[in-house]
Amino acid sequence: MNPTLYAYGALGLAIVCEVAGTSFLQRSEQFTKLVPSLLMAGFYAGSFFFLSQALKSLPLGIAYAIWGGLGIVLTAVVSVVVFRQTLDAAALVGIGMIVAGVVVVQTFSGSMTH
Repeated sequence: MNPTLYAYGALGLAIVCEVAGTSFLQRSEQFTKLVPSLLMAGFYAGSFFFLSQALKSLPLGIAYAIWGGLGIVLTAVVSVVVFRQTLDAAALVGIGMIVAGVVVVQTFSGSMTH
Protein backbone atom coordinates (compact mmCIF):
# COMPACT_ATOMS: atom_id res chain seq x y z
CA MET A 1 0.00 0.00 0.00
CA ASN A 2 1.13 3.53 -0.72
CA PRO A 3 2.65 4.97 2.52
CA THR A 4 1.09 8.40 1.95
CA LEU A 5 -2.34 6.91 1.36
CA TYR A 6 -1.93 4.79 4.50
CA ALA A 7 -0.85 7.86 6.47
CA TYR A 8 -3.87 9.90 5.39
CA GLY A 9 -6.15 6.93 6.14
CA ALA A 10 -4.65 6.64 9.63
CA LEU A 11 -5.07 10.40 10.06
CA GLY A 12 -8.73 10.10 9.07
CA LEU A 13 -9.25 7.37 11.67
CA ALA A 14 -7.44 9.53 14.26
CA ILE A 15 -9.86 12.38 13.54
CA VAL A 16 -12.94 10.15 13.76
CA CYS A 17 -11.71 8.66 17.06
CA GLU A 18 -10.96 12.12 18.47
CA VAL A 19 -14.44 13.40 17.60
CA ALA A 20 -16.06 10.27 19.07
CA GLY A 21 -13.94 10.63 22.21
CA THR A 22 -14.97 14.24 22.62
CA SER A 23 -18.62 13.30 22.13
CA PHE A 24 -18.36 10.69 24.86
CA LEU A 25 -16.60 13.25 27.06
CA GLN A 26 -19.80 15.29 26.83
CA ARG A 27 -21.87 12.20 27.64
CA SER A 28 -19.65 11.25 30.60
CA GLU A 29 -21.07 14.20 32.58
CA GLN A 30 -17.72 15.12 34.14
CA PHE A 31 -16.68 11.47 34.51
CA THR A 32 -19.72 10.60 36.63
CA LYS A 33 -20.95 7.99 34.12
CA LEU A 34 -18.65 4.99 33.79
CA VAL A 35 -19.44 3.65 30.32
CA PRO A 36 -19.16 6.99 28.47
CA SER A 37 -15.98 7.75 30.43
CA LEU A 38 -14.41 4.44 29.40
CA LEU A 39 -15.49 4.90 25.78
CA MET A 40 -14.02 8.41 25.80
CA ALA A 41 -10.67 7.09 27.05
CA GLY A 42 -10.67 4.28 24.48
CA PHE A 43 -11.44 6.59 21.58
CA TYR A 44 -8.79 9.10 22.68
CA ALA A 45 -6.24 6.29 22.94
CA GLY A 46 -7.24 5.14 19.46
CA SER A 47 -6.93 8.68 18.17
CA PHE A 48 -3.37 9.03 19.43
CA PHE A 49 -2.47 5.59 18.12
CA PHE A 50 -3.70 6.40 14.61
CA LEU A 51 -2.10 9.84 14.74
CA SER A 52 1.21 8.17 15.60
CA GLN A 53 0.79 5.91 12.57
CA ALA A 54 0.14 8.91 10.33
CA LEU A 55 3.31 10.57 11.63
CA LYS A 56 5.39 7.79 10.11
CA SER A 57 4.92 9.47 6.73
CA LEU A 58 3.42 12.90 7.35
CA PRO A 59 5.20 15.90 8.87
CA LEU A 60 4.01 16.72 12.38
CA GLY A 61 2.89 20.25 11.53
CA ILE A 62 0.79 19.14 8.57
CA ALA A 63 -0.75 16.16 10.37
CA TYR A 64 -1.56 18.16 13.49
CA ALA A 65 -3.07 21.04 11.50
CA ILE A 66 -5.39 18.65 9.68
CA TRP A 67 -6.17 16.65 12.82
CA GLY A 68 -6.93 19.73 14.88
CA GLY A 69 -8.77 21.65 12.18
CA LEU A 70 -11.02 18.87 10.99
CA GLY A 71 -11.53 17.70 14.57
CA ILE A 72 -12.84 21.15 15.50
CA VAL A 73 -15.15 21.31 12.50
CA LEU A 74 -16.56 17.81 12.98
CA THR A 75 -16.95 18.30 16.73
CA ALA A 76 -18.89 21.49 16.05
CA VAL A 77 -21.14 19.58 13.64
CA VAL A 78 -21.71 16.84 16.24
CA SER A 79 -22.51 19.48 18.88
CA VAL A 80 -25.22 20.92 16.63
CA VAL A 81 -26.66 17.66 15.26
CA VAL A 82 -26.38 15.35 18.27
CA PHE A 83 -26.40 17.67 21.28
CA ARG A 84 -28.71 20.33 19.76
CA GLN A 85 -26.30 23.13 20.65
CA THR A 86 -26.21 26.31 18.58
CA LEU A 87 -23.31 28.15 16.98
CA ASP A 88 -23.49 31.91 16.63
CA ALA A 89 -22.00 33.94 13.78
CA ALA A 90 -18.70 34.49 15.60
CA ALA A 91 -18.28 30.75 16.14
CA LEU A 92 -19.00 30.03 12.48
CA VAL A 93 -16.56 32.71 11.32
CA GLY A 94 -13.87 31.37 13.67
CA ILE A 95 -14.38 27.80 12.48
CA GLY A 96 -14.25 29.05 8.89
CA MET A 97 -10.92 30.73 9.63
CA ILE A 98 -9.55 27.47 11.03
CA VAL A 99 -10.60 25.61 7.88
CA ALA A 100 -9.06 28.35 5.73
CA GLY A 101 -5.82 28.06 7.69
CA VAL A 102 -5.63 24.31 7.11
CA VAL A 103 -6.29 24.83 3.40
CA VAL A 104 -3.58 27.51 3.18
CA VAL A 105 -1.02 25.27 4.91
CA GLN A 106 -1.92 22.27 2.76
CA THR A 107 -1.96 24.21 -0.49
CA PHE A 108 0.66 26.94 -0.24
CA SER A 109 3.11 26.15 2.54
CA GLY A 110 6.69 25.74 1.42
CA SER A 111 8.06 25.57 4.95
CA MET A 112 6.90 22.01 5.51
CA THR A 113 7.38 19.13 3.13
CA HIS A 114 4.23 17.13 2.47
